[in-house]
Amino acid sequence: MKRTFATILGAGVLVIGTVPASAHHSAAAYDRDANVDLTGTIREFQYTNPHSWLFVQVVDKTGQTVDWGFEAEGPSTLLRAGIKVSLLKPGEKVTVKGHPLKDGRPAAILVSVTKADGSVLSSDPALRRGPGGTPVDAP
Repeated sequence: MKRTFATILGAGVLVIGTVPASAHHSAAAYDRDANVDLTGTIREFQYTNPHSWLFVQVVDKTGQTVDWGFEAEGPSTLLRAGIKVSLLKPGEKVTVKGHPLKDGRPAAILVSVTKADGSVLSSDPALRRGPGGTPVDAP
């Protein structure tokens, strides 16, 4: 009886302990059916775990500068995709594609970044391009 109770209690603790982890990695706040395609200037690239963030200053339709945040994978995943911290520098002009937040705030899941030389950075191998937009193999 004591062993069965301990087993059930242990299993319950494991299940409860996994709920915050799965909620943390949820993309439910983002609209994966919608896309934003914005051009602006990189303010900052936070190459951090568990998620990296690219902040881009974008001038909106009213002429106001809006800081957009693009959530990306952690550094190890980005590095495997060929995205190094040195590739996205403050002051650089870029066009960023992403799936926006459902609530309308200026943030999105990062899909790709197109640099001035035409290269495209993305964790999706099908979207990656070298300078001039030429296809590249996965790193």
